[in-house]
Amino acid sequence: MKRVLLVYYSQTGQLRRLAESVCAPLSAAGIAVDHCPLQPREPYPFPWPFFRFFDQFPEAVHLDPPPLQPLPIAADARYDLVILAYTVWFLSPAPPVTAFLRSEPGRRLLRDTPVVTLIGCRNMWLLAQECVKDLLAAAGARLSDNIVLTDAGPSFATFITTPRWMLSGRREAFWGLPAAGLSDAQIAGAARFGTALAAALHDGRLDGRTPVLRGLGAVKADVRLLPSERIGRRSFQIWGRLIRALGPQGSWRRRPVLLVYAAFLIAMIVTIVPVTMLLRAALRPLTAERQRAQKAYFEQPSGSGTELLRVSR
Repeated sequence: MKRVLLVYYSQTGQLRRLAESVCAPLSAAGIAVDHCPLQPREPYPFPWPFFRFFDQFPEAVHLDPPPLQPLPIAADARYDLVILAYTVWFLSPAPPVTAFLRSEPGRRLLRDTPVVTLIGCRNMWLLAQECVKDLLAAAGARLSDNIVLTDAGPSFATFITTPRWMLSGRREAFWGLPAAGLSDAQIAGAARFGTALAAALHDGRLDGRTPVLRGLGAVKADVRLLPSERIGRRSFQIWGRLIRALGPQGSWRRRPVLLVYAAFLIAMIVTIVPVTMLLRAALRPLTAERQRAQKAYFEQPSGSGTELLRVSR
């Protein structure tokens, strides 16, 4: 019997639902799926208190892993596939996922094993996936495919709806803005990836060296957001270094600087990010070839093609 390990950290429950949708066809095909939810020793609250939310970013962007509860899976267990599902925190992988990837038990589970990454996030994930790729390579894992589902609402709306969801727990539509997060249709539609993974496992094609999800619309990279991601990540790293120097998470000394940075971040989002995107749009004719190359790179290994979806219809 083929065996699959699902590793995830889901704070709101959305990522868990997404991962379960992908894994349902695997179980239906007779493949054993073991679930490994990651549990920080100190649970994160949801919804977030304001200061505790911003207090996470220095450690998140510097990939400082929080202590985890012992994994419910033996570190010497072997699997035919690991599905690593994660969300993006401050343009970085969620800290519990970083902790798993940097831990000795996590590395042992991943070593010489095909991995499919599964991302559910607002819209910026390019640099977070680069971090995950580096950590997977350091663990000796083989990245087979990447699946990315982003919030259904337009970017301008999610600047409001996503923080509201995180800080209040309310994700429903309001004031003409759409509901935050992935739609039910997106989550249900992700089952197609599980069907393809099951077929590849049964056929012996899933070895981590050749993608098996091409043609299914697994990932669409919006490289127009890449300059904003780079500016944001650089900002997080510089301010994060300063804030970490003031004390550990929860220290009262961090609070004044966190408040200043929150104001700075909002100002940057409403000024620098739009200007950057407008300049990028104006220069698009001159940078079209570069953007095509960036898009092809960030969509590896699974690609954005949908030819198999057209055939199935």
